[in-house]
Amino acid sequence: MKRIFSGIQPTGEIHLGNYVGAIRNWVSLMDEYDCIFCVVDYHAITVEYEIDKLGSRTVDTALILLASGLLPEKCKILVQSHVPEHTELAWIFNCVTPIGELERMTQFKDKSKQHRANINMGLMGYPVLQAADILLYKAGFVPVGEDQVQHVELSREVARKYNSRYGNLFPEPQAILSVAPKILGVDGASKMSKSMNNYIGLLEETNSMWEKLRTAVTDVSRVRRKDPGNPDVCNIYTIHRAFSPNNMLLEVDKGCRNAAIGCIDCKTMLFKNMMEELTPIREKAAALKENPHYIKDVINEGASKCSAIARETMYEVRQAVGLFSKK
Repeated sequence: MKRIFSGIQPTGEIHLGNYVGAIRNWVSLMDEYDCIFCVVDYHAITVEYEIDKLGSRTVDTALILLASGLLPEKCKILVQSHVPEHTELAWIFNCVTPIGELERMTQFKDKSKQHRANINMGLMGYPVLQAADILLYKAGFVPVGEDQVQHVELSREVARKYNSRYGNLFPEPQAILSVAPKILGVDGASKMSKSMNNYIGLLEETNSMWEKLRTAVTDVSRVRRKDPGNPDVCNIYTIHRAFSPNNMLLEVDKGCRNAAIGCIDCKTMLFKNMMEELTPIREKAAALKENPHYIKDVINEGASKCSAIARETMYEVRQAVGLFSKK
């Protein structure tokens, strides 16, 4: 089967943006591809983080992946740091990746602005490690949102640079673009994220979720209830597109444009549809929390299976670059 690799950081509570933009799509790919899904904890330490919580957040992230529908019998779920070949290959890729390519990365520029006191080599080399994550398993496909396409293209460039110098070993991975709408945070201005405190967590208390949605920014030009709105510029309607059926989308679109429904009405309808989809996930997550050994068994098994692939790849890489073998 064609192989997929994708990863998610354990940087905090998994939110609607993570679920709609990535995890839900991963579940749909399991039957068609040989899938490897990774909790990328090394990526998470490129910015300031709570050291004492990284381990528990790693397990919690794996828990949500399982609760959302990923099946260990149909895919491999692992933790990045459990397979040391990820960072070994990243070092070799560092030696073929031009610095200029990394300086042009949009995410590096954005994060450098957000973390001015900690602009480190890991932050700049983030996409090189990402290339190593993908190419270690010779994955040909990477499911991503539009904001990550640039990183997949760099992975292709790294593969070309390596292959040109050392021989044709790695495929040039292709991006599989998510068809999910891009969800902004409840501020309606920036990407939903824990660091921006504009997120709705997948496992948040129900009342907290509703309060965040109730006060979320809508079409800023709709000041009063009787003002007509424009769903095309409203983030709440974008979230509707992720959770509501077509007949309701048409109803909301029409009702917003002619002011037949208010923003609270719109949000109430959305919240009902959100909870219909998310409640089974939340219930399964609660059950999994009672069985932490199962989660650890899943990620240990994933690491074992992926280590076998990684060792084979790194043997080929070391041979190709001329490293002295200890055998």
